[in-house]
Amino acid sequence: MKALVVEAPRRAAVREVPDPEPGPGEGVIRVKNVGICGTDIHIYEGEYISPYPIIPGHEFSGIVHKLGEGVTGFSVGDRVTADPTLTCGKCAFCLTGRSNHCKDWGALGNTVDGSMAEYVRVPAENVVKLPDAMSFEEGAFVEPLACVVHAMNRLNLRAGDRVILFGAGAMGQQLIQALVRAGASELVAVDISADKLRMALRFGATRAVLSDELRAEDYPDGFDAVVDATGHPAVIERALDFLGPTGKYLQFGVAPENARISVSPFKLYKKDWTLIGSMAIYRTFLPAFHWLKEGRIEVKPLVSRILTLEEAVRFLEGPRDPSLLKVQIRI
Repeated sequence: MKALVVEAPRRAAVREVPDPEPGPGEGVIRVKNVGICGTDIHIYEGEYISPYPIIPGHEFSGIVHKLGEGVTGFSVGDRVTADPTLTCGKCAFCLTGRSNHCKDWGALGNTVDGSMAEYVRVPAENVVKLPDAMSFEEGAFVEPLACVVHAMNRLNLRAGDRVILFGAGAMGQQLIQALVRAGASELVAVDISADKLRMALRFGATRAVLSDELRAEDYPDGFDAVVDATGHPAVIERALDFLGPTGKYLQFGVAPENARISVSPFKLYKKDWTLIGSMAIYRTFLPAFHWLKEGRIEVKPLVSRILTLEEAVRFLEGPRDPSLLKVQIRI
């Protein structure tokens, strides 16, 4: 089969590789659409935990191609998506409700070969059927939306909380919709793109501010919640300046593994801050699927470009247009 292979940091190519075969309890999916995530870019840049060579891609949809021994409930030809998470189910973290921190945690496209290929092998228990009304483009959004659902569960927003969000890209736009659904009152979106900010207003932000026009003095009391969806250390440090007393800060954007920021421990103490991380997904794939299926979150406007595998290599090599939202590969 044809696959996009990241052979080493900043070196990728489309290669012919062996077709995957399903083992017991597994299926092989013929990939139709796969989204390019910020994590995929970190993998390409050598800034993530992935081994090399690796086929990236963890947000995808497709059609059941083959089924392994013992798999029931699915048929060849079913339209599906799949949770990319791989856990042991036996370690202390798995057994205490923290499986996204499994001692043997893995994920398709992150630690083992993923879906930027014609076919991908997955555990059958991770597969979810798509309704006929859901397109393959939408089906490839279930995984990123599951990350948003996990983040919202971690943030535990209170009705009426005032929120500021940094980064109105594809993930930021989904977060904005989720924050609105969760009961945010004032919701300020910050980005460098006027077009993205206009979309943020459409999805429920109450105010949209270009980053170079944002001033802390305009918000003297700060916000109840601050969310970073950029992963950029300089933005993260600045975002903390907007956190009010007893506020919660959510780190959603993925920063490079070696990135560092400076935080005032006195402010952390004096203002009763809560700092929250949100790592991948935790049993949120099905809730995200239902949210998407029922039209609670809109994703169709977030697809900016559809690429081939070959075009995706050039996209990874850059430069990447910062005005783009979600870029998907169609196979």
